[in-house]
Amino acid sequence: MKQYTAKNILNIALAGHSGAGKTSLAEAMLYLCGGSERLGKVSDGNTVCDFDPEEIKRKSSVQPCVVPLEWKNKKINLIDAPGLFDFEGGLCEATRAADTVLITVSGKDGVCVGTEKAVKAADKRGLTKVFFVNGLCDESARFYRVFENLKASFGPSVCPVVVPYIVDGQADCYVNILEYKAYKYIDGKITTVPLPDMGDRLEGLRTAICEAVAETSDEMFEKYFSGEEFTPEEIIVGVSTGVKNGTISPVFCGDALLTYGIEQLLNGLAWLAPCAEDKSAELAVDTDGNPVELSVNEDAMAAAIVFKTIADPFVGKLSYFKVVSGKISPDTPLVNMRTGNTERISKVMTIKGKKLEDAAYIGAGDIGAVAKLSGTNTGDTLSAPARKVVLDGIDYPAPSLSMAIAPKTKGDEEKVALGIAKLCEEDPTIGFETNNETHQMVVSGMGEQHLDVVVSKLKSKYGVDVVLSKPKVAYRETIKKSVKVQGRYKKQTGGHGQFGDVWIEFSPCGSEDMIFEEKVVGGAVPKGFFPAVEKGLRDSIAKGPLAGFPVVGLKATLYDGSYHPVDSSEMSFKTAASLAYKAGMPDANPVLLEPVGTLKATVPDANMGDIMGEVTKRRGRVLGMNPAEDQMQTIEAEVPQAEMSDFSTFIRQTTQGRGYFTFAFERYEEAPSAVAQKVIEEAQG
Repeated sequence: MKQYTAKNILNIALAGHSGAGKTSLAEAMLYLCGGSERLGKVSDGNTVCDFDPEEIKRKSSVQPCVVPLEWKNKKINLIDAPGLFDFEGGLCEATRAADTVLITVSGKDGVCVGTEKAVKAADKRGLTKVFFVNGLCDESARFYRVFENLKASFGPSVCPVVVPYIVDGQADCYVNILEYKAYKYIDGKITTVPLPDMGDRLEGLRTAICEAVAETSDEMFEKYFSGEEFTPEEIIVGVSTGVKNGTISPVFCGDALLTYGIEQLLNGLAWLAPCAEDKSAELAVDTDGNPVELSVNEDAMAAAIVFKTIADPFVGKLSYFKVVSGKISPDTPLVNMRTGNTERISKVMTIKGKKLEDAAYIGAGDIGAVAKLSGTNTGDTLSAPARKVVLDGIDYPAPSLSMAIAPKTKGDEEKVALGIAKLCEEDPTIGFETNNETHQMVVSGMGEQHLDVVVSKLKSKYGVDVVLSKPKVAYRETIKKSVKVQGRYKKQTGGHGQFGDVWIEFSPCGSEDMIFEEKVVGGAVPKGFFPAVEKGLRDSIAKGPLAGFPVVGLKATLYDGSYHPVDSSEMSFKTAASLAYKAGMPDANPVLLEPVGTLKATVPDANMGDIMGEVTKRRGRVLGMNPAEDQMQTIEAEVPQAEMSDFSTFIRQTTQGRGYFTFAFERYEEAPSAVAQKVIEEAQG
């Protein structure tokens, strides 16, 4: 593919609800542009975009994919984003590299949660929005119902550009309102036909476009309301202006599987969508935190954002980047602004699905890839040493479902940890930690399908079989009253024996760690044995008297004891202290403590009652609520961690995926007796 300048590059993210046909649309566009010899199908597992084995198996995208197209002397970098909510991180990455979001909408289902999420993602970054209503050759599709649905959901900026003319349930004729022309598909070929008689509907749509154009400038406003007709060129320029400044969101339509309407969509994007030169400029900050405006200029010093990482055990690490300023070539010196290290670029490549082609350079506004930048991660800025700047990174949603992960083969724990570390490089929405209290490895993700992909990739890429299970809760124990107890250890084996004798008072305190004090008088226990007593107690509090959980909030005071001048030793006093602990703790009214966290759940107004009821059912305490964006409310509550394991599934089902939440540890509280008894029985069992 030849080099294009920024004024002829369009960076477009494909987004929308799962099943709306994003990947099929990408395939149809690629096929019509001559970028693919055949029209791939998701059902056949032979698409250019869904090349990962997990995507072929699931028949659904799980990561963003870049494919470049050439159309009307424009280069269109399509970034196909996943529609499944479990892979929302891919949408964040795609929109970080895009200037326009092409939102695919099902002609049957209309606006769904995935549509709303795509619009929010575009609005968050100030990107242009274009809608494509797909699947119109299905008899159950209803374009005009979906169009009204779009206007009701996203406001008057939604503007029709291509609409279907439907006869006997078939939408094989498409009217381009900008051109005021009709196109019909006969034997798979597109032919211009006379405008069909659509009654007042066509004129009404034409009027809607003219009104939208009139709002783009004072000159257009005066001309329209003086009764003059807009020329076709004025309409195209006016709509293009409105699309670029966000006052117009054009709607196209067709059927990706049959490639109907795709040519009009490509023409519309070439005419209307903002080019990289117009839209890809960014505001960065320098090393002192001062703002720096970066223009999309190949002759400027280089600055690029890494928006996607592929970690392959055979090929190595591959970093996808978008050049904001300057150009990147094998001889371009670059600094990773997060690490401060200089990165050596051996070669740069263009991306087409899984295929990579060497390029002389990647210019401003364009997208490329570089291999083997081991210290570079997604979200990093690569900058010229002579002008060090930092670009905005990527704001990912927090993982919401955590599971314990263990290898099926004992001894493979390190392979699991290394494999997940590599997967985390690819997908920052995966979390991983080893819980030192429960001695479990815990992996976190966006949902069940997300973690299922993690399990599959660990096996296919890194050769390790794992099982997931509900993670253990890190309970703790404490005491509620003071006791005084003796610990006496005496052992005679011939020769020197062992003798240690201590009197210790155990009492509750507010400290997380154990507090050790000594109030021995008269040398009953020599000072040299005090550290041994403390060591014996610290070793002992790792296991509490109820269920073997660590003990907190404990004060231990050594106040008396005795010793033998020959048989006493550090070991004997350490053992005596542990005997005192075992004897005294059961009598000090021990209780189980459970971790409690702060829940912040943001849900639609209509789901408030369901969520609050569920929080109460899970032994939570609602602290309050605050208004959030888009008719949402944020509920704040404190909930025991033990009750949160499947909350992500509940909130997704209840809100159809619109709701989200964060949960952060707050403190430990005494567990109710029924809960404590169950935990103790399980531990003893």
